[in-house]
Amino acid sequence: MTLILLLEQLFNGLQFGVTLFLIAAGLTLILGIMDFVFLAHGAQVMIGAYAAASLTSLTGNFFLGILLAIPITFASGFILEYVLIRHLYRRDHMDQVLATFGLILFFNELIRIGFGPAALFSNLPPSLSGFIYILPETPYPAFRLIVIFIGLVLAIGIYILVAKTRMGAMVRAGASNPDMTAALGVNIHMLRRFIFSVGASLAGVAGMMLAPLTVVEPGMGEPLLILSLVVIIIGGIGSVRGAFIAAVLVGLVDTIGRVFLPEMLRAFMSQSAADGAGPALASMIIYILMAVILVFKPTGLFPPKG
Repeated sequence: MTLILLLEQLFNGLQFGVTLFLIAAGLTLILGIMDFVFLAHGAQVMIGAYAAASLTSLTGNFFLGILLAIPITFASGFILEYVLIRHLYRRDHMDQVLATFGLILFFNELIRIGFGPAALFSNLPPSLSGFIYILPETPYPAFRLIVIFIGLVLAIGIYILVAKTRMGAMVRAGASNPDMTAALGVNIHMLRRFIFSVGASLAGVAGMMLAPLTVVEPGMGEPLLILSLVVIIIGGIGSVRGAFIAAVLVGLVDTIGRVFLPEMLRAFMSQSAADGAGPALASMIIYILMAVILVFKPTGLFPPKG
């Protein structure tokens, strides 16, 4: 283990963590604040990634593709809420689980019909494909640093929106007592539609940032949905601050574990066995961490006040 390798993996873990936070933040708004179980949130990640990759290929401009993809993800959430989700708010959670699980299958098949089963690739422009020296003789991909910066800026913006603004107060009031909030003159239906669309947009932005770093394919959001559920449970359901801290923690544990656990296991087993067991053990550690936290703090590390 070298200091440079550890530093690089810390940055990789932070990049993965802030990306995971954007997904978890959208799910926090929908699940934690609106009390709606939305299992198809990972599909919004996929929609954002496909929109950015296809529009980038169509326009030949990476930045224009991103700018056009953001309103598409917002519109997809707005339309989905209007067509289906608004009819499920007063249904029990099992109905919401079944309906939104069906949406996972629907969106995956819709993507296969529209784009085919083959994966897409989103290429970075030359201005973003270079390196930045975080230390002398320690280059780091510029795009990953930009992802970290965007994630941190959005995290601050989401926290201010939810905790410090009048809109955030209406969101919390609407989640706590929608009937009283509506009686005070707030359009609760549009408020819910706005929250849902913002949550979909955050997941879509995460997909756009992941598109140049991974393969864009049907079902790519489902593993991230599971991790985002772990994040909001560790951080505290409904807590934006908790989601951010938990996302960074999960990102660091997962990234560092996948890199260094195989090296540690090679001291006790063969290289092939260690390379297979290391990543699996790193994934297990995340769920063990969640279980331990729930034993001592059942409401999560930073549960929302009240």
